[in-house]
Amino acid sequence: MQINLLEPTNNLPGLVLAAERGEEVLIVRNGIPVAKIVKYEAPKVKSPGCWKSKVAYSHDWDSAETNAEIANLFHG
Repeated sequence: MQINLLEPTNNLPGLVLAAERGEEVLIVRNGIPVAKIVKYEAPKVKSPGCWKSKVAYSHDWDSAETNAEIANLFHG
């Protein structure tokens, strides 16, 4: 659906309803697109633990030497 810039002020509820049904509403000024009304879709959030078993840890990730090196990086 394509409408002129002056129309949304008179018909906003109808335009929102069209977007809810999945229709893309394109608002134009002098024949040039300036805005689009689309249905809102919540972002997909991955569940916690989605990286479990996909990343290998180094065998010395929690060794005294590694911890000392990290402390040195933070404290100098």
